[in-house]
Amino acid sequence: MNFERLVKTISNTHGHFQQQAAKAVNVSLTLRNWLIGFYIVEFELHGEDRSVYGDKLFDELAKRLKSIKGVDRRSLYRFKDFYLLYPQISNYITDNQFALFSSSSSTYQIMGSATPQSQNKAQVPVEKLITCLSYTHIEQLLQIKDLLKRTFYEIACIKGTWSVKELKRQINSLYYERSGLSVKPEMLSEISQQKAEKTNPSDIVKSVYAFEFLGLKVKDTVEESDLETALLDHLQDFMMEMGHGFCLEARQKKILIGEMEQLVNLEFLSSLRPRTPIL
Repeated sequence: MNFERLVKTISNTHGHFQQQAAKAVNVSLTLRNWLIGFYIVEFELHGEDRSVYGDKLFDELAKRLKSIKGVDRRSLYRFKDFYLLYPQISNYITDNQFALFSSSSSTYQIMGSATPQSQNKAQVPVEKLITCLSYTHIEQLLQIKDLLKRTFYEIACIKGTWSVKELKRQINSLYYERSGLSVKPEMLSEISQQKAEKTNPSDIVKSVYAFEFLGLKVKDTVEESDLETALLDHLQDFMMEMGHGFCLEARQKKILIGEMEQLVNLEFLSSLRPRTPIL
């Protein structure tokens, strides 16, 4: 093994385990959200005291679960939709896993009723849905109620390893409809995939959902340089909106003060005093 081979091996090893770590976080988050939706439906159908809560169920759940980040009223509705639109995910979860979280006999009745339906409808293997799409991807797909259209985007997203931003862009640009009208859909698909923004493991881990799921605060993982950039962006916008005649001359500009070199974060020029920089 030479040095270049060593560098490549270490880099490949890092990439492999980074992907595995991101996948593990994503799969756990996705299954948790699906199971929450599953248990909500179970309670609505078979809960002993379901009549007490009625339409207030989601409000009461959100209040009692407020200590869990990312499980608010709105999210609970999405989790329910997730279960109802993707019942086939029950095939990915073992009986032991179901039994671990619920001792209700109705659990298995609902599971059994959902499975045959899912087997007829599923066009994308469940394992691929769980491991290749992040929950943030799935949230975008939940907005598509038409099964054929949703499956189309599932396949295209997995095939092209689209980022969430790219999936959203393709949906908004009516890619499904354009593909149906295209004389050469294969060519349209090839062009779309070539231009598509790809996802990477860090995108999954950096998502707000992953942060909340892991009990992390976004600010705890922000790099100092990222924070500095954000502050400068905000200050720059503020200064430009203050009045007429401001012009950004430079950012992070080095200047000499005496015998010491200093770094000026922002330098502006004013048309009212054209030769006087504002630092």
